[in-house]
This record gives sequence, structure tokens and C-alpha cells, in this order.
Amino acid sequence: MSAPAIQGGLVIARAPRGASSVTLNGVALPLTADGFFLMGFDRDAENSAILTATFADGRTLDRTLAVTPGNWRIENVSANPTGGAKTTAEFEARRGAELARINAARAKTTLGNGWRQAFIRPLAGRTSGLFGAQRIYNGIPGSYHSGMDIAAPNGTHFVAPADGVVTLAATDAFTLEGHLLMIDHGMGLNSAFLHCSELLVKEGDYVKQGQVIGRVGATGRASGPHLHWGMKWNNARVDPKLLIPAI
Repeated sequence: MSAPAIQGGLVIARAPRGASSVTLNGVALPLTADGFFLMGFDRDAENSAILTATFADGRTLDRTLAVTPGNWRIENVSANPTGGAKTTAEFEARRGAELARINAARAKTTLGNGWRQAFIRPLAGRTSGLFGAQRIYNGIPGSYHSGMDIAAPNGTHFVAPADGVVTLAATDAFTLEGHLLMIDHGMGLNSAFLHCSELLVKEGDYVKQGQVIGRVGATGRASGPHLHWGMKWNNARVDPKLLIPAI
């Protein structure tokens, strides 16, 4: 395996010689022609997972993976949650269609190999928000931060962290995400870039690692200009920071 299993992490592994299929907790994983596969572990994944290889003669081989807990920034607050911005009729009217587009983009599958690359940081800048960070309000957990935030001036270019296909380019800003860009890297892995001021690619485009794809902004629900980079492997939210070199 390329790395130990950890909450919020991704692992590239190779099936045993002769295996015809592999499942993770009973869910089939696609295999490349040379037997490699990708698996991810949600921020709140259980502490173990079962990896099963099945062979042509019907034999199976199970392996139990220990999933290491993530080291999340947890802040206990002696206050009640604010609930964020008030919900409006306009928001409710628009949100359903936006979520439908996001879900449709995540459901698209491509044959890209970006998932096999060593990912790069989409832009330089201070990390202003950590994946998995969460506030506990008087013992009641709030929602955790679902991506990595990088602070940068409005209009700063950012690049593709790995090869992929553009599956969503919201030229009309979404209510929460603003101008949203989504890229599929193959094998169920995708990146989402939120709050952009401008998108420089369109849906269906194939982008190469390091290619300029958009500009930082503060569109949607954002307190200031920054790039929110979120990643999902199928339904599991994973931490982009774990894929890029430490700085």
C-alpha cells in the first residue's frame, strides 16, 4: 500500500496476483489493467475496514485494515451555535437545483489517471482553514470544515493539483459555493474549488497538472478571498493536505 489507512486519507494499493476483484467493506473497487486500485477513508470512518480479494476459482482473501484516527482541530466553545446566515425563500428555491448539479458532477466517471500522480498545491499562500476542524458548542458538535482553505488576494491564479476532467463549472455563482469548479481525477476521486472569482476552463475540458484553471475570489458565502479546496473519494470526504508536500 502507498500509505497507512488514516481517517481523511487515500491509499493506492495493488491486488494480489490472480485476483479478479477487490471490495472494501463489501463495495467493489475498480481495478486497473495492472491490478492497482484506490481507496479512501472518510473523516469519520470506522477504526477498521475489511479488504477482500476474490480469485477466478472463487477463493477469497480477507485483510483487516486498521484505520488510524485523524488529528483534527477541535475547539470547545461555551456558546450556542449561531446557525449561520438565515435561510431565505430565494436560497431554498435555488439550492435544490445546485445540489442536483453537484451530485450529477460527482456521479460522472472518467478514465483519468490523475489519482496516480503526486498531487501539487494549487497555489501558494497561507493555509487559513484545516480539513476536519470542528467546534463543539456547549457539548453539541457543529459541522466540521470539509476542505482546506488557502488565503490569497482576489484574482490570484490557481492551478490543477493533478490531471483530470472538468465535470462542473458554475459560471452562474451558486448560493454557498459561489463560482464552483469540480474536476474528476479518475477512480472516484474529485476536487472541488469554491468561491472563485473567475473560471478559466469549461465543463468537459481535460486539464493537466499545473495548468491554470481559475482565479481566487470570495463569491458565494465567504468572509473574504480564499480558495476552498475540497476532495471526495466516492462518498468519503478526504483531506487534500495529506496528498501534497508539507511546507
